[in-house]
Amino acid sequence: MNDSRRRRTTAASCLAVTGVLLAAGCGGKAAGSSAETSSLKGTPVKVMVWTPEDTQGSAQPGVRLTAQAYEKWINANGGIKGAPLKVLTCNEKNNPDEAEKCAQQAVAEKVVAVVGSYSLAGDRYMPILQKAGIPYIGGTGVSAAEFSNPLSFPVNGGTPVVFAAHGRQLVQSGCKKITGVRYDVAAAAVVSQFLTVGAVSAGGSPVKDLKVPLTATDLAPQVAATKGSDCVSVIMGTASGLFVKSYIQSGDKTKLGSVVGNLTPQLAESTGGAGSPLEGAAITGYFPPTSDTAWKDFLAATKGDKDIDTSNGANETTWVAFKVFTEAAKKLPTITAKTLVQELDTTPGISTGGLTPSLSWKASTALPIKGLDRIHNTTATELTIRDGKIEWAKPGSTFVDVRKVLTALSG
Repeated sequence: MNDSRRRRTTAASCLAVTGVLLAAGCGGKAAGSSAETSSLKGTPVKVMVWTPEDTQGSAQPGVRLTAQAYEKWINANGGIKGAPLKVLTCNEKNNPDEAEKCAQQAVAEKVVAVVGSYSLAGDRYMPILQKAGIPYIGGTGVSAAEFSNPLSFPVNGGTPVVFAAHGRQLVQSGCKKITGVRYDVAAAAVVSQFLTVGAVSAGGSPVKDLKVPLTATDLAPQVAATKGSDCVSVIMGTASGLFVKSYIQSGDKTKLGSVVGNLTPQLAESTGGAGSPLEGAAITGYFPPTSDTAWKDFLAATKGDKDIDTSNGANETTWVAFKVFTEAAKKLPTITAKTLVQELDTTPGISTGGLTPSLSWKASTALPIKGLDRIHNTTATELTIRDGKIEWAKPGSTFVDVRKVLTALSG
């Protein structure tokens, strides 16, 4: 197997594990069906959302809460073609068997789509959905099957896109020597690979891959090992604070950066706010910052709900996925799983109101890499932490496209 083919195979098979490193996980209430009622007439349009809750690892209760907030918001604004949206939820508990049960429930309930969910067990639930003809819209880009199954319609480019874009952003911000700090899990090597692809494409050097033992609590040795780097990309998910703590204690001044979900506004606030060492960090995301007017409906729908972190990438993806579902569904004479798949497969573009570029899943827009060919949106956003908040890196910033960078891998 040549190197480029090996990279492609590794990338496709490792996405599920690296998803744990990208998620901003936290605990929450168990998932269940929403009790929201509606005065709208017509047969309810049923969809399902699943996410892990009350479990170790990357618990994502905000995904369910965001879906339920969208349900309440859309039903207060006319519903789906005048009919109420009904969101069914399922706790997949970070357990492949439970994820499979959620998919079986979706089939039994005859939902028209599974929307904006989070699960690492795509190889278990996607075959069930595919057999039933139920589309999986959005997802969070943490399962390899999301990027290969024809019934998957991702709204972002997941790990490949965001890390390739992050490597480019770091180099373009002046970083020539970059160290990526991530957990010592074999599958997580894909993170460093895509980071290097992006950095080298922008004229930088290959990224130094620094591994952290899963049991480590003092990361002083890792901080010391970054000496000589211009920038450090901290890729440890919700444990990124461990590195930042040791970094502060060391007095190091190396510039920090990461993809969204690692160096968070909450971490910046706890380490000094506007005076935090995270101030000015290069952050790469999928979407605009929540200060952008494109998020006004999301912020209005979740206002006052402190359990929904609007800067969480999984929550944002869920909102975008529901926007896509609504736009596609309202074009259909009859809303069924079959007609929805046909619409998504053939649409020239679905608008998300500026949260993404216009989205299409036609064969002509697919990323030409085996195992990643359900990636159609190859854009990312270049952000920064400013005054303790995530904002656009520069005035007038917009989406950056790394399609050419990734397509070079297929050669």
